[in-house]
Amino acid sequence: MSLKIGVLISGSGTNLQAIIDRIAAGTLDAEVVLVVSSRPSAYGLKRAEAAGIQTLTLSKEVYADPEMADEVIASSLKKAGAEYVIMAGYMRMVHDPILATFPNRVVNLHPALLPSFPGAHAIQDAYDRGVKVTGVTVHFANADYDAGPIIAQRALPVEEGWSVDELEAHIHEIEHELYPDTIQLIAEGRVHVQSDGRVRIDPAA
Repeated sequence: MSLKIGVLISGSGTNLQAIIDRIAAGTLDAEVVLVVSSRPSAYGLKRAEAAGIQTLTLSKEVYADPEMADEVIASSLKKAGAEYVIMAGYMRMVHDPILATFPNRVVNLHPALLPSFPGAHAIQDAYDRGVKVTGVTVHFANADYDAGPIIAQRALPVEEGWSVDELEAHIHEIEHELYPDTIQLIAEGRVHVQSDGRVRIDPAA
């Protein structure tokens, strides 16, 4: 049985596309049952529609009450049959209605090696700090922003002379590999949150 996932987006949807492509290639045993966008203009909605995936867009008016918005999202994801929620460039915090409906099943992607450089400007922050190594983190989302249990990380050595745009391009390349790889581990039932809050990944069978 394929893992049924709902994907939350806010923008261009390149990570959504990477997931769609890997499913089509047969290297990701998942099915995207619903794409939720926080912006009606998000290009990721076009990617979802092109792949024949059901979409849901919430307006600014609905988001005026974040808890209410998340109740709508949680019930829509549940109705669509989603087992896990995948945040892919979703620029809003998720709140209790989603977290309680999908405990330890809301996954986020962060463009830095957490706990370093949390927040919405991680790539720029790392660049401004002049780090020699940064990378990408996949973690479970919880009530604390960018602080949930870490599932996977991949490092990126920063080469001298890169612009911030070049750094961002290399970060995105890693994201497009690491995120589908990590979702596949979840689909195989190998990812477990332990009682100490750390993530255990079982070896391949």
